[in-house]
Amino acid sequence: MQEEIISVGIDIGTSTTQLVFSKIILENISSGARVPQIEIVDKKIFYRSKVYLTPLLNSFEIDIKNLQKILEKEYEISGIEKSSIKTGAVIITGETARKQNAEEVLKALSGMAGDFVVATAGPDLESIISGKGSGAMKFSDENNTSIFNLDIGGGTTNISLFEKGVAKDTTCLDIGGRLIIFEENSLKIRYIYHKYQKLIEKLSLNTLKVGHIASEEELKKLCDYIANILVEITRTNKSSDYQLLLTNGDFKGTSIGEYISFSGGVADYIYTEKWNNFYLYNDIGPLLGKAIKECFEKNNIKIVKLSETINATVVGAGSHTTDISGSTIIYDNAVLPLKNIPILKIHDFDNFETELLKKLEWFKDSDGYQQIAVAFKGKTHLHYNEILELSSTIYRNLKTFSKIIIITEEDIGKVLGQALLLEAKNTKPILCLDSIKVNDGDFIDIGLPLGNGNVLPVIIKTLILNY
Repeated sequence: MQEEIISVGIDIGTSTTQLVFSKIILENISSGARVPQIEIVDKKIFYRSKVYLTPLLNSFEIDIKNLQKILEKEYEISGIEKSSIKTGAVIITGETARKQNAEEVLKALSGMAGDFVVATAGPDLESIISGKGSGAMKFSDENNTSIFNLDIGGGTTNISLFEKGVAKDTTCLDIGGRLIIFEENSLKIRYIYHKYQKLIEKLSLNTLKVGHIASEEELKKLCDYIANILVEITRTNKSSDYQLLLTNGDFKGTSIGEYISFSGGVADYIYTEKWNNFYLYNDIGPLLGKAIKECFEKNNIKIVKLSETINATVVGAGSHTTDISGSTIIYDNAVLPLKNIPILKIHDFDNFETELLKKLEWFKDSDGYQQIAVAFKGKTHLHYNEILELSSTIYRNLKTFSKIIIITEEDIGKVLGQALLLEAKNTKPILCLDSIKVNDGDFIDIGLPLGNGNVLPVIIKTLILNY
């Protein structure tokens, strides 16, 4: 028997704001009287909004009232009631995430994704979401290969590396189409991003100054130079200018993608042969796209076009952020939903308590310990006595917490949860979820039950990848 839930994805980006609605189909794939095994069997987008320019009050603040009007209008057009949304994500991405009132915007929009995730997406999270939404993860899986997806928006280029269907690495560069902005219907420069200003000075481009009329020749020189910096993601050695444009940190590993795909607003100008007006949006987006296309082709890099370009992040937010737990779990409905719970991952299962005590200190501040979820892989086929011993260790060290949240990869959620309930004598909420893989540095959101109460929807927000 199938269950259909509606998911929303809302992406408030540097240049544009979009919304999609998706249908996610859950099905119990186990047979007969066996333990239910609920899986996501299909995801379909059934509504896409127009692409809106992100409303801003000024260079530092998002226009919350106009943003709400845009989204309320799209809900009305789609015919979808907010109460029918079961999961999804509202995320603020790119340069917009750095606006002064970004957190206020998230609070104002918190009801638009049901009772689920609302987050300012850091570069790593945005890279993964856009890479999944573009189709890069699926391409790497189906073709048994590796691929870089470059999601080039208005303010940043979020880069993800997928290998055989697995996210392996991420990075982000301050490269985007809105980092130089012109006055309306003019090449008079209104804004230059400070890192671009350093490149302009290095290249001695004299007309590229705020308040000056830009030379098209000098704009092309700058875009060509930036495109060459972007090509460096395919190389081991990186220049000082590449380091300058890094948003946070570079790739953690040494893997190189065999293919390159592009998404984000600038991607349309990479894949399209002809544009009559390169300054249509009063920025350098189209010109930068043309320069990137020429540069990557000149370097004989294998470019593929996937299913989504400008919609990649919003599609990823609406369809690819949600996973579901195993069905042999323990939870307390009264404390759900839960949001932004940091993960403490135990890697050395044989020294569980030692590692737990050490890592708990990471989550201690002046007010005590913050709420965490303890995660571990564990061992296959644990004996009942071993599970009792594990539950005793967990409770002994977490009994001061208001609730105990355990995330396991192995299928032991129900029996471990029951053992913890006995330890706690039903004095506090116990949530024990299985069949979920997380890492240190992740955060998890846990939603209300689905699948006739057999499973819980979760969103794993990967802010730092450690591969």
